[in-house]
Amino acid sequence: MFHWVPIIFLVFKLAVFGTGMFFAIKWHYDQDKKKKTAPDSTREGSR
Repeated sequence: MFHWVPIIFLVFKLAVFGTGMFFAIKWHYDQDKKKKTAPDSTREGSR
């Protein structure tokens, strides 16, 4: 008998990790983009 359960779990695991990696990269890209477009207000608060 062919064991299909590990294959289903592997596909599910790849889908979950792939989605997580996509959103992690997107979040870091958006943070970098927001940091570059925002004025540098960190110097004013570090007196």
